Amino acid sequence: MFSSIRWKFIVVYFLLVFIAMVIIGIFIVNRMENQQLETARSSMEQQIETIMSTSSYIATGNWTENREGIQNTLNDWRLGTGETLYVIYDEEVPKILATTNKQYESIIGNNALSYRYTDPTIIGQAFYGERAQSVIMDDVAGNEFMHYSAPVFSSVGKINGILYMTSDLSNVQRTIEDSRAILTNATLIALGITIVLGFFIASSITGPIRDVTKKAEEMALGDFDQFVEVKSDDEIGQLAGMFNHLTLKLKDTIEEMDLERSKLDTIFSYMAEGVIAVDKNGSIIHANPIGQNLMEIDDSHLDSSESFALDKLGMENIDYTDPETLSGETTFQKDEGVYKVKYAPYKNERDHIAGLIMVLQDITQEHRLDNMRKEFVANVSHELKTPITTIKSYAETLMTNEVDQDTQQRFLSVIDRECDRMGRLVRDLLQLSNIDYQKTKWNRENISIGDMLLDSIGKLQLLAHEKNQRIETYIQPDLPQIKADRDGMEQVMLNILSNAIKYTETNGTIKAMAKNRDSFIDISISDNGIGIPEEDVGRIFERFYRVEKGRSRDMGGTGLGLSIAKEIIEAHDGTIEITSKKNQGTVVRITLPVM
Repeated sequence: MFSSIRWKFIVVYFLLVFIAMVIIGIFIVNRMENQQLETARSSMEQQIETIMSTSSYIATGNWTENREGIQNTLNDWRLGTGETLYVIYDEEVPKILATTNKQYESIIGNNALSYRYTDPTIIGQAFYGERAQSVIMDDVAGNEFMHYSAPVFSSVGKINGILYMTSDLSNVQRTIEDSRAILTNATLIALGITIVLGFFIASSITGPIRDVTKKAEEMALGDFDQFVEVKSDDEIGQLAGMFNHLTLKLKDTIEEMDLERSKLDTIFSYMAEGVIAVDKNGSIIHANPIGQNLMEIDDSHLDSSESFALDKLGMENIDYTDPETLSGETTFQKDEGVYKVKYAPYKNERDHIAGLIMVLQDITQEHRLDNMRKEFVANVSHELKTPITTIKSYAETLMTNEVDQDTQQRFLSVIDRECDRMGRLVRDLLQLSNIDYQKTKWNRENISIGDMLLDSIGKLQLLAHEKNQRIETYIQPDLPQIKADRDGMEQVMLNILSNAIKYTETNGTIKAMAKNRDSFIDISISDNGIGIPEEDVGRIFERFYRVEKGRSRDMGGTGLGLSIAKEIIEAHDGTIEITSKKNQGTVVRITLPVM
């Protein structure tokens, strides 16, 4: 119960009022008691002074002779209720000479020092010339009595005796007790009012605090639509206002964080690279879909503490005690793909390294292009080296040796043929370069693809006749014209037809067909030649790629013809594809849009 600030406030408030009332009560009672005692003493002193000044018997020096006169004076003197006056004469032993006590006959002559209703101390002080007083409890009556003694001096300054007076203080005690009771009741009433007021005051303070606490608890559970009613302009109201302001700011911040997290999630999900984050134990804490698919990581793996093998990514040297090993890049191969991995450490809120973030970039195409570039350079070098070597060898032979006319002509023919071969290679390379850099200017005009196909077959008919090959044609009548570059299209047709003739055995058959399909013209050139192995079909359009390099080179090819044909067809918004089976033949299909 006392853990609540409400009860702490009430208890503190109660103790403050209680202590204040007790201190005030003690001060008032003591002050009243002293005042009552002072009033009683002053009254006794005045009475004694009056008796001294008005009684001639007491004023004379011989009290023994005037004892009866003194006694009569006392009998006639009217004292207050509870007051008693004694006249004490100093002989060898102080004795009571007269008294206002009704039983004075039995009291007169008693030793004043041993009399039970007198105080010998103040009697002795009075005989030394000092006035004295004391408060003594009467065990028989159960009341307190004030005792007062005053010396009576003669005309020559000698002490004739003392007047000794007692006064019952029961009225004073009753007054003090009544005051204590009143103060006690007042204290109890004040404490009761204090508790009630303290409860309401504490409730006015703790109520808003409890409301803020409850709202804060709801916010801790994820409900941020919490607002506190502001009921005042004091500190509690300011606290409620600041809580509402905090709620709005927190809500705005969370919305911004959600937006940023959504952006990051979208970026991670749709970025081309894979992202994987692991902690120092190797457990995966995040992986985007690309990273999951690439490394075959399922959702159950993300939720488990199973360690991810970094050696799969070529990261065997990771050592968290050596920061130099925690950043860098490496490559690895998976299936037919090549991937680059860039990795770096990330830190936690204590600025300590908590794990690694890895970005997996697919460089398969770049790797393939790099290999193609290297292969292209090697092929060009080889293609140029072979004819140059041949030309140089034959030329040196002609220059250093005397050869007959027939041998000379034969050598010169070889040199001429190799020069033509180099010229074709350079021409094809220049043509590909112009196409790549879009420097080729296509002279588009309306042409009949059927007439062009027949014309190309006519130009190659002699080659087919030499191998006793039969060329069959089927061209759909009334084919629509296409808008294309005549020289480029003729080059494509001659290249494909010449390849069919080259790679078809003697007595083989070549079929050429052209037909209309919707807004396209389909061209098909097939043969029953040696065909292409299945593993080579996908690379047949690569530059300098040959299925059988030695045989192709012997037949005069540069390895660039199909590459050029593909670039020309695609420049005219068409498509070209090849299907083939080894030792069964090849089919080349071209599709061109009608103008």
